[in-house]
Amino acid sequence: MTEVTPTPEEKEQECFREENLNRAIAAIQEDGFVAINDVIDYAHLDALREKMESDLEKVKALPVVPHNFVWGNIQHDPPPQAEYVFRDVVANPFACQVTSTILGKGAFNNYMSGNSNVPGSRLQRVHVDAGQLWPNLKVAHPIARLAVNFALNDTAEENGAIELWPGSHLDTRKAVGQNLPLTDEDLTERRAIAPPISGNTQKGSFLLRDLRLWHRGTPNTSNETRFMIAMIHNMSWYKRPNRFDLDKACVHVFEGCPVENAIPLVDVPSDHIGRNTPYEYDGPN
Repeated sequence: MTEVTPTPEEKEQECFREENLNRAIAAIQEDGFVAINDVIDYAHLDALREKMESDLEKVKALPVVPHNFVWGNIQHDPPPQAEYVFRDVVANPFACQVTSTILGKGAFNNYMSGNSNVPGSRLQRVHVDAGQLWPNLKVAHPIARLAVNFALNDTAEENGAIELWPGSHLDTRKAVGQNLPLTDEDLTERRAIAPPISGNTQKGSFLLRDLRLWHRGTPNTSNETRFMIAMIHNMSWYKRPNRFDLDKACVHVFEGCPVENAIPLVDVPSDHIGRNTPYEYDGPN
């Protein structure tokens, strides 16, 4: 996996120079993903982890726990209160520089959720978060939507790092509105072209990936939950559905960001514990 780490000069200016910017963009265009290292304050990640560990117990106590595909991959929104909304997380200058360069003027974020992979979790089915925008394409369209993911600690095979299928975002067999999982036949054909890799990342890093990329959650065989937070950056003309909100006291963190915040800012954020439901899962809590 291509990893891009800002130089000390780039960190001071909060901006990639042309060489690193082009490396990141080329990796997303060709592989469908890239890691941007060492750009999130550990203290912010630790504060989020402490809060999300507490919140996870409440999520697990719900009458219906929002597992995705298999037991143990739990849909889990991060806290919306201003004290947990950090600029280097929701409006990170390096992540937003890359995504806004790819998506163009007017790019926006309208999504903030996450996935908590708990110890003993199962292997998900390989799936896409969203397919090609139109069916029956002979050639994939340019990038329109990018997932902006980050974990709160190092991720590796042991604690359920995401499995990524390089180049699969250019495969046109899946379109928006079709079932998300891939078939065994699909996987056999794709594996012969480019087998999957483990998307291991370091604490303080972002994983940027095309939303069309084939991927899945893997079992967490460690003793600790692997927390991951996700945003989605979209081209300006894409539809703007929204079921999230944030404390309006965090408005300042978005100032000057090239990616517009399209998540409503409100006086009292809505319940972030109980609003998710299982996806293609009907097993035990």
